[in-house]
Amino acid sequence: MSLAPTLYDFQIALSHVDRALDQPQLGLKVARHPSETMQRVWLRVLAFCWLWEERLAFGKGLGEPEAPDLECRDYTGLVTSWVRVGKADPVKIQRAVDQNPHAKVSVLFESPERLETFLAEAREAKASRVAKAELAAVDAQLLQSLSAFDSRRIKLSLTFVGDHAYAECDGQSFDGPLTRASP
Repeated sequence: MSLAPTLYDFQIALSHVDRALDQPQLGLKVARHPSETMQRVWLRVLAFCWLWEERLAFGKGLGEPEAPDLECRDYTGLVTSWVRVGKADPVKIQRAVDQNPHAKVSVLFESPERLETFLAEAREAKASRVAKAELAAVDAQLLQSLSAFDSRRIKLSLTFVGDHAYAECDGQSFDGPLTRASP
């Protein structure tokens, strides 16, 4: 018998200054797979908030390795956003770019070092079309600090200004840059 996922309830006050976006009461229910780390849960939440748009939803999760971690579809069912978090395979990201020509394909990594490793793997695999994807990495210290919050109900205030994230959780403030891949 397999273990059931754990459900986390995030209550988020989200602000994107550059996008003039203000979502004061964004509620997210996040299912944590039994083999998933809290760091990966937080990475998915950060990716969701960073790329937030109407109809953005969590994917099928770790049980479906080919599926995106987040996706957005228009009213006709066409994928408009395809998002992977964490350790991504350059060949699979290139395939996602090829199979979803009308979608914005994005990857959010857990550290700038992991982003650089991914780019090196893409060059080695000659996966040149990954350059069409939006590639970014969250600050490792920010992710580690947020990962310490492991309660089932989490209140979070998250603000993005340019490529910098500011978070307030349980009375504690954290911040860190988002590092984007340079072409």
